[in-house]
Amino acid sequence: MRLYQVDAFTSERFKGNPAAVCLLDGPRDDAWMQAVALEMNLSETAFVDPNDGRYELRWFTPSIEVDLCGHATLASAHVLWETGTADAGNGIEFDTRSGVLTAVRAGDWIELDFPATPEEEATCNIDLERALGATPTYVGKSTFDFLVELASEQVVRDLDPDFILIERAAARGVIVTAKSASEEYDFVSRFFAPQSGVAEDPVTGSSHCCLAPYWTRRLGKDELVGYQASRRGGTVRVKLQDTRVILGGQAVTVFDAELR
Repeated sequence: MRLYQVDAFTSERFKGNPAAVCLLDGPRDDAWMQAVALEMNLSETAFVDPNDGRYELRWFTPSIEVDLCGHATLASAHVLWETGTADAGNGIEFDTRSGVLTAVRAGDWIELDFPATPEEEATCNIDLERALGATPTYVGKSTFDFLVELASEQVVRDLDPDFILIERAAARGVIVTAKSASEEYDFVSRFFAPQSGVAEDPVTGSSHCCLAPYWTRRLGKDELVGYQASRRGGTVRVKLQDTRVILGGQAVTVFDAELR
């Protein structure tokens, strides 16, 4: 089987969010996929299994299987087109735990059609001010995560969170965000998910399924550009369409190998 490592939500190698993509040659059991993901030790490893013109897609962190992952889906579409496994002129349909997800090419970009996961104002079960070292201006909760708005982009960038406290949050993870101080982006964010085995995710497609409706409502714009201000950093274009979010990103292959 072929195994690929792809940097997603970036056009530069060693930026964005690295994902492993394993093109399966047949069904594999959950324990085997979890073991491969642990071996790769990336935030997510994607397993792609062709199925009558569509593709079954599953995502594993080093410790658990997850219900939704943007960057590994982007990486999977990139690999399928780059290797000629999927026709470059056609879109791709993935069967996943979050329903059917589609990918289409838009020039040098890939656009993913994902479910929106809007937040509602909520109280977190942990002391977020202590956990983040900053005072929230708003706290909400989506299907998966807590969303925390902070006072400024600089506050978001300067965070040095207490991951032991964040791990106790009753959610997959914690999204922190603020309006961007630059004209290049509409908002910035970071994503912490130690309870899912990922202390800080470099660039998180699925968190933008929550950020898109939030900032669309706040800024009054349907199409926005977000920057995830992790150490590696990455850009995500978002477009809200009713109950769906179109996530736009680029990807670049770093290496490919044979899985023995």
